[in-house]
Amino acid sequence: MTLRGRLTTAFLVVVFGPLLLGSIFVAMTVATVSQDRTAERLDHAATTVRTSIGAICRQLQAAADAVAVVPAADREAVARQLVTRGLASDIQVSPATPADGADCAEPTGKPASSIAAGATAGSVTIIAAQAVDGDFLARLAATSGARIAFGGRAAPESRTLSAGPGQPLPLTLTVHKSNPTFLYAVLLAVVLAAGGAAVVVARWLAHSTTRPLGDLAHAADQVAGGDLDTRVPIVRPDELGRLAATFNRMTRELKAYVQALTASRDQLRGHLAILGETLSSTHDVDRILQVILRTALAATGARAGLVLLLDPARGELVARCAVGLTGSWDVPESELPKLRLPVGPGVLGGVAAAGEARRGPGEVGSIEPPCRTYVAVPIRAPLMEDPFTEDVGPATLGVLALYDRVGGDEFDDADLHTLRTFAGQAGIAVHNVRVHEEAQRLSLTDPLTGLWNYRYLRESLRREVERASRFGRMLAVLVLDLDHFKEVNDTYGHAAGDAVLGEFARRIRIGLREVDVAFRQGGEEFVVLLPETDAYGGAIVAERLGAAVRERPVMVEGRGAISITVSIGVAVFPEHGADAQRVLDAADDALYAAKNAGRDTYRLAALATGVPEVNFDPTATTTGGPQPPRQARGR
Repeated sequence: MTLRGRLTTAFLVVVFGPLLLGSIFVAMTVATVSQDRTAERLDHAATTVRTSIGAICRQLQAAADAVAVVPAADREAVARQLVTRGLASDIQVSPATPADGADCAEPTGKPASSIAAGATAGSVTIIAAQAVDGDFLARLAATSGARIAFGGRAAPESRTLSAGPGQPLPLTLTVHKSNPTFLYAVLLAVVLAAGGAAVVVARWLAHSTTRPLGDLAHAADQVAGGDLDTRVPIVRPDELGRLAATFNRMTRELKAYVQALTASRDQLRGHLAILGETLSSTHDVDRILQVILRTALAATGARAGLVLLLDPARGELVARCAVGLTGSWDVPESELPKLRLPVGPGVLGGVAAAGEARRGPGEVGSIEPPCRTYVAVPIRAPLMEDPFTEDVGPATLGVLALYDRVGGDEFDDADLHTLRTFAGQAGIAVHNVRVHEEAQRLSLTDPLTGLWNYRYLRESLRREVERASRFGRMLAVLVLDLDHFKEVNDTYGHAAGDAVLGEFARRIRIGLREVDVAFRQGGEEFVVLLPETDAYGGAIVAERLGAAVRERPVMVEGRGAISITVSIGVAVFPEHGADAQRVLDAADDALYAAKNAGRDTYRLAALATGVPEVNFDPTATTTGGPQPPRQARGR
């Protein structure tokens, strides 16, 4: 049922209910009054009839007594005079009462043709009678106002008078019952007229009430369809008029809000495009993550945020940048890498482990940043396929988390979608940086041994020489070459030779300090830079490396133990060369000297021209005993 129908029905119920109840009450009252009036008329008629018949009986008794007291000779004449005067219908002087008469003194209760009263005079009985005929009953009816008949069954509007002293006749009195049909007709007409008026008024009220609501509903449909210029006409300054005015104001504000939102969305898209271009063109991870985090905070209205990257080697999340954190997480930027979380436990660890976003109010891990609400999404690498493995799909690189929206609201699905967008950009940026770093590392390292390659050797040697020259320090350069390595390849195969090179590089790394740097120059020739090391220190390192190679053969799977030795040339900047290339050449010349000395030994380079001689006599414990430096070439 429509609202108009419900309003009409409600109005009619409100109007017709009391109207019908009142009509029923009036009808019942009319019927009761009619019955009461009929009863009153019957009471009056009965009293009148009893009084009239009683008076007639007394009149007859007086007439009989009058005849009885006169002499016998005059009785007939007196009787005729009394009849003539109308005191009785008939007066008889006889010994008994007529058989069909009703004695006023002793009624029988049966219908009779007359009523009589008697008197005695000796043995003579005088009877005065009054005929009970139509005229008699008509006179009684005229006096009482009721129809009178003998006996019979009393109807609802009739009453029976039983015979008794002073009223010897059994009579039935009937009065004319008042007919309220006219009143009922008038009442029905009033009800119908009121009902018709109520229907008309109800339809008018329903129409005048629901029409503005219909206009409002139509306008709401248009607004829902996108027409924000729709307005509702204000017809009357009542509640519906205020509702229409409020709707129009809401529509205007909604239009302004949508315009502002559209402009903000376009602006955000522009920022995202710029951000994407920035992220794609830079390789500074910390700066990228800082830009992403601050942009995410501005876009979602969050109070604080945190970016953590995964350390696969240790299975931990490492904090890289943070804004607005409190408690134990409020540390300087330089201290952030010390803040670590395990993968798995807590909100952030669970996001990193499952690769699924989480949000809401709720408990976070005890070691995580305190907050009321949070939203955290995984930072994933772009979807790609590794041609060397069967792994396909994005890998989790870290977690981007925001905390506590300004205003106290919770983060919603729109915030989650926005944060996923930023996390996607961060994943691309971090992946690009790592790919760039890996490519750069591969361009500077030897894939077989994992040591730096010749390209990085040139750059590192130049840098270390400049540093040593600036601060007046020394730099030792060692050139190492495996002895008879060609025979290893020819005897055991190139695979075994590669294994020997890898193990040799591992032993070099073990024998060096953290500041020392090892390189593979090419083939079986290697270079080691020893910052802040003089000739004596270089000789000690050379002896230690030679012993590490000589004393333990290399175990090659399927080939057994392979014994190898190494020859080493040692040169020191600036003693043996004034620049990077000269000191490297000096070390290479010393290597040739070691080769010519029988291999499995080291030699110190000759002093460069113009450099004071250093009083140092290198003594190397090798298979050939102490050997002086020699300037000779040959492998």
